[in-house]
Amino acid sequence: MFLRFFFVTPLQANFRFVVHAHSHIALLGWVYIALSTLIYKMYFTGERKEKRYLQIFIFTQVTLIGMLFTFPFQGYALFSIIFSTLFLFASYFLAWFVFRNIPPKYRQTYSYRLIRMALWFMVISSIGPWAISVVMVTLGSTSIWYKLSIYFYLHFQYNGWFILALTGILIYLLENSNAIVNQKDFKRFFQLMVTSIILGFFLSVLWVEPPLIFYFLAGIGAVLQIFAFQQLFLIIKKNYGILKSTLKPLNLLLLKLVGIFLLVKILMQLLSSFPYFVNLTYNIIDFVVGYLHWVFLGVVSVSLFAFLDHFGLLRLSKKVFYVYLAGFLLSEALIFYKGTAIWLALPFQVDYFLILVIISALIPIAVLSMLIGNLKSS
Repeated sequence: MFLRFFFVTPLQANFRFVVHAHSHIALLGWVYIALSTLIYKMYFTGERKEKRYLQIFIFTQVTLIGMLFTFPFQGYALFSIIFSTLFLFASYFLAWFVFRNIPPKYRQTYSYRLIRMALWFMVISSIGPWAISVVMVTLGSTSIWYKLSIYFYLHFQYNGWFILALTGILIYLLENSNAIVNQKDFKRFFQLMVTSIILGFFLSVLWVEPPLIFYFLAGIGAVLQIFAFQQLFLIIKKNYGILKSTLKPLNLLLLKLVGIFLLVKILMQLLSSFPYFVNLTYNIIDFVVGYLHWVFLGVVSVSLFAFLDHFGLLRLSKKVFYVYLAGFLLSEALIFYKGTAIWLALPFQVDYFLILVIISALIPIAVLSMLIGNLKSS
């Protein structure tokens, strides 16, 4: 909301610095913490690993609080870089903790194979921040390598670490409910998914107009992603009765919505493999912002609400969720409307930015209500 107020009234703050704080805390303070908590809940409850995990957890919180109170005031500078670097080490410690301590009974499960691969993608994504440091010193922030480093990090974070981990949690629910996941179906999904994630990165480099081979690889990655999720939906379809009996009606509804959001996300990525749409998204930033928010606020966050509620880590009210959903969908509609208006030279609403702020307010209102409700019931 604060970021969107910049376009309504003059504010005594640096917009770019606040963007850095927003992106870091949204991805690392919310999604990362939620996923790491779910992984611990699934695999380590009752395993007497609380002390080591708590040490990693507290260290992680210190780095996040450090980023929250440095990025808005100095952007990428000494202290914010120190805290963000320390966070990378915290994420390595988490991966090490899971790899080293996973109970033997879970080592060969399909869900753990996905979680393990997701954690590896998390580690791989950290090449991006390390590269940014080098690029800043040698080439500067105006270099194309600066943006490519950011895109590398983002791609392997949300397509590799976040979404693959969420599919792992879904498969865990099936396994834990004694569902039979066909070995061939899973193997096909796993191979298609991992390959599509690796090749999908090339979608993020097309804006530099690279040689034709990069368009070819990006297109293959986008198509393989379609086949991968088609295979996942097949696995879900075969076990839908078990999933329906396992989840509460609200959580089942949330995952159905996620399926729709995921389908839209896949189609948008497929379109972005064509040169015309590459140029379109490069020149109209609203489409990029709309896409990223669609993934993080729609696909990822709604999945997390469902899973956190299922495992008893969060109590989710239907009314509060509908407020969140309204804020998400209406703000997305406004963001894509602005991009489309610029693209097609359509009339533009004069009070657009004020309307966007008011609509966006529904999201923090819903989250704050969720937080207060859970604190009262804890």
